[in-house]
Amino acid sequence: MKKIILGFMVLCSSIFAGEITVAAAANVTYAMGELVKEFNKTNPDTKVQVTLSSSGKLVSQIENGAPFDIFMSADMKFPQALFDKKLTSTAPVIYAQGALAMLSSKELDYSKGINVLKDSSITKIAIANPKTAPYGAAAVEAIKNAKIVGAESKFVYAESISQAVTYATTATDIGFIAKSSLYEDKMSKYKENKNWLTVDPKLYTSIDQGIVIIDHSNNLVGLINDKVKKDEVKAFYDFILSPRAKKIFEDYGYLVK
Repeated sequence: MKKIILGFMVLCSSIFAGEITVAAAANVTYAMGELVKEFNKTNPDTKVQVTLSSSGKLVSQIENGAPFDIFMSADMKFPQALFDKKLTSTAPVIYAQGALAMLSSKELDYSKGINVLKDSSITKIAIANPKTAPYGAAAVEAIKNAKIVGAESKFVYAESISQAVTYATTATDIGFIAKSSLYEDKMSKYKENKNWLTVDPKLYTSIDQGIVIIDHSNNLVGLINDKVKKDEVKAFYDFILSPRAKKIFEDYGYLVK
């Protein structure tokens, strides 16, 4: 039996060697390609497999045993919950602060700020599901603090903040998005103060985005990680907190400390 288990571990080690898995909040979509490219300049043999979704959905997958090595959340609440359940080997650390923006394919009077939502022409508002997407929760908070009545009846819910971008440009009159999405090349046709506006950060709680390393020590994946991937996982984690990564986050509209 020991020989069979050992053989299986050797086989798994050969399969997983050089590959790490990252679960990242959808708002990181736009910066992730450049982050991985920069990381691979000093770690060319490490393949970074990225799964992008809403933070809430990713947490649910991790709690149910999904073999992710690193979780990059859109807030601190979700990684803290995993830490409290002893599912991580590190405490949550802020890697960037997100910014909320409003976007429309139409030109709108953004001199009104968030009050543009009161215009009669605004009948559908795209918003990421606030139960699973921190940017969606921030949007709801901003609307509430701005004392805009009746906006919720116009909400069109997206599964993630990246889907909210699609809705904002194709299916609704306006949408709340991660400002980072506006730095993608294909979004350059949308102009600030005409198609989009940064939401006043005083209207919502700071979007502190947290990162943790997932603890697999109690399962076979953990044994493989310890033997093969531990150093590579730590290298990517350290990179995300490095000045090199912070510069990339800044280039995509994030705030960094």
